[in-house]
Amino acid sequence: MPAFYQPPVSRMPDTYLVIGAVALFAYALSFVLTPGAFSVQEQLRAGVLVPIIDPDSFRFVAAGGGLPLFSSDGSPALFNAIFEGLVSGSRSGGAVGIMAFILLTGGSFGVVLATGAVNRGLGRMIAGNKSDGRVLLASLFFVFSLGGAVFGMSEETIPFVIMLVPVMRRLGYDNVTTLLVTFIATQIGFATSWMNPFSVAVAQGIAQLPLLSGLPLRLVMWVVFTAYGIAFTLRYATRTRSADLPGETAVAVKTGELQWADMLVLLALAGTIVWIIWGVVFGGYYLPEIATQFVMLGIGAGVIGCLFRLDGMHANKAMQAFRQGAMDLLPAALVVGFARGIVFLLGGDDPTQPSLLNTLLYYGGESLNGLPAWLAAWGMLCFQSVFNFFVPSGSGQAALTMPLMAPLSDLIGVTRQVAVLAFQLGDGLTNMLVPTSASLMGCLGAARLDWLQWLRAARGFLLGLLLMASTFVVLAAIFGYH
Repeated sequence: MPAFYQPPVSRMPDTYLVIGAVALFAYALSFVLTPGAFSVQEQLRAGVLVPIIDPDSFRFVAAGGGLPLFSSDGSPALFNAIFEGLVSGSRSGGAVGIMAFILLTGGSFGVVLATGAVNRGLGRMIAGNKSDGRVLLASLFFVFSLGGAVFGMSEETIPFVIMLVPVMRRLGYDNVTTLLVTFIATQIGFATSWMNPFSVAVAQGIAQLPLLSGLPLRLVMWVVFTAYGIAFTLRYATRTRSADLPGETAVAVKTGELQWADMLVLLALAGTIVWIIWGVVFGGYYLPEIATQFVMLGIGAGVIGCLFRLDGMHANKAMQAFRQGAMDLLPAALVVGFARGIVFLLGGDDPTQPSLLNTLLYYGGESLNGLPAWLAAWGMLCFQSVFNFFVPSGSGQAALTMPLMAPLSDLIGVTRQVAVLAFQLGDGLTNMLVPTSASLMGCLGAARLDWLQWLRAARGFLLGLLLMASTFVVLAAIFGYH
């Protein structure tokens, strides 16, 4: 895969150093906090079997003086965190599954791009479209936001980032713009959704609310947040657009006539995208299935390229393109595993096993007692936002926190619908920010952006989103949203 963009050397700390600093902080917490655990019962909620925590069952578990530097039995230790993070989780959503997804997708797109069909297709599109691209940006943002709202699109965005980077670069837009119209759009939809099966549906089921209840406010919220995202994106893209971005020569577009073989590759690409959308919405596909779909695309593109000698492709060249594509995304894959090591240091996210994460959850819930309803609701939003740093998973965070937040909302005079609203906004919006989010780090890697570069470019935008979220939650508490 061609190196679309090589960001300039930054004096800011590397993303790996940031994650390392957070890991040291988590290690230091082990000397201050005592691990705790809850009792749970598995119940079927919103069609999903989830562990329901008994809020009154929390107990501290005696532990001595912090974590060791090294362990030989699989227990948390500082220097074991890197390996344990890399191999943690399941094939469907853990670090190891997401890393495999990133590498296979990157390699497959490497083969697709090596055929030259995408470059020639882009050349024809750009040659026939000299507009400023605002309609394209707004349309992309709307579509990806809808994807996040309807079927919880998140990790699935990574291949689309890979695909759109050269398009945006050729149109004069930087890689932050690409991230805005893809991953950030999906997270706005994810956070403000009225039907997201991975967050809202699970949280409402745990809170014993009717599924899709409270729909009118969430629809309004989705429209408002999406409009704000589009406005910011257009403003940012207009301000930063350049006819000669760094690295532009690396993505020189071939404007020759499209061949039948090019059309076959592009049709295979379009067909794969349609298949993925169908699979996610109707077939229950997730990372293993989507990764396999892209592998099939890469094989198909390689066969077409070799048969028709597209850009001089032969079997060895196709394999080289696959290796290079996977290699380009290796840093992003490693970040996913390294970030997961932080959760390992905190003892994991199993509520029944002693961990510092359970202790943080318990203290967070206790801190909201005795506050005015509107302030407690805002405190729920803040708590969910902070907790998402450690468990950046919609369904996982719902399963862990909602059994505590739902009964707590009854005690402090806040409706359970407000508790769900605080959860979904705190979970979804901070996914755009926290370096422990595998989706964010994967998309940043695909866009060749450092985490600190992204934070510097979008800090005002992210602050605006959090202020809007606070406003919605406080008003919902005041007016008794149900």
